[in-house]
Amino acid sequence: MYCHLSKEFSSTPSTTTVGTVTSRVTRNGNAVVEKDFLNHEDLAGDRGMIDDIFDETYREKEGPKPPLRYVWRNIILMSLLHLGAILALTLIPSAKIQTLAWAVLCFLVSALGITAGSHRLWSHRSYKATLPLRIFLTIANSMAFQNDIYEWVRDHRVHHKFSETDADPHNAMRGFFFSHIGWLLVRKHPDVIEKGQKLDLSDIKADKVVMFQRRYYKPSVVLLCFMLPTVVPWYFWDESIIISFFIPAILRYAIGLNTTWLVNSAAHMFGNRPYDQNINPRENPLVSLGALGEGFHNYHHTFPYDYSTSEFGWRFNFTTAFIDLMCLLGLASDRKKVSKEVILARKMRTGDGSHKSG
Repeated sequence: MYCHLSKEFSSTPSTTTVGTVTSRVTRNGNAVVEKDFLNHEDLAGDRGMIDDIFDETYREKEGPKPPLRYVWRNIILMSLLHLGAILALTLIPSAKIQTLAWAVLCFLVSALGITAGSHRLWSHRSYKATLPLRIFLTIANSMAFQNDIYEWVRDHRVHHKFSETDADPHNAMRGFFFSHIGWLLVRKHPDVIEKGQKLDLSDIKADKVVMFQRRYYKPSVVLLCFMLPTVVPWYFWDESIIISFFIPAILRYAIGLNTTWLVNSAAHMFGNRPYDQNINPRENPLVSLGALGEGFHNYHHTFPYDYSTSEFGWRFNFTTAFIDLMCLLGLASDRKKVSKEVILARKMRTGDGSHKSG
């Protein structure tokens, strides 16, 4: 199937380019901000959801913040995981080249389960995938072990809808450590739970592949995140069981977690804001390199429905190349893309000016 880019707002089997833009004046504290917005009603009808679009009506509750409640199980497990990853680093010189290549392959596959799967496909509905591709992405997602797709989507949509507020699961205003890993080590803020329960997740519940994974998530993680990466090097090229476990399973898993977490932390704190200087997320090429294209975060929070999460195509964006390949093979379609005219208009109106210098 030949996949082309449409030049106007129309529905094609491959790509929809969105080009309708309106202006709206909003108040952020004492500052009056004029922003460009796409026609969200039209786009919502095309995607079937709007719960990843920032809710400007939300207000944090007054009064003291609820006390932190530590989740000691997570603290202990995450500590052991990272200690295991440090041990794995010392084993790299003793590993066979096939084992290192296998670990890289496991990292790429598991990362795609997050980036192309739970993020761009299921959280944002930015493209459509056939049943075989959805099954592959679900398998890859279990290998990544970052909560099942249903729970990942729920938390991510809440993150976008209430970004940098008490209702954001990994609110970057609470500091780098909290937005990186700390949010997993404490109980969720009550607003996160409340807003998450009110989201419309009917599209996710209707996906039988997603709900099958949710039903059998724990055994799928044991099999795909830990057993499969360990058994392959040990069985096929006689790697030691210690190296087979600590490098392709433990080290690969720890690196996968941290590259994803950097999108929540570093990409919300370090970088420029060429599309909207009124929001916290930044453009961070280093994060994009490690997270397969997810670090163009100022763009992504400005246009969350763009399948590429960037205006630059394949640059530092392995996930976009993967989705384009799937489209070429007939396994994906209906990629959503924001038009260059809308992007430029948004840069000129709300950007920090950094786009002028490239």
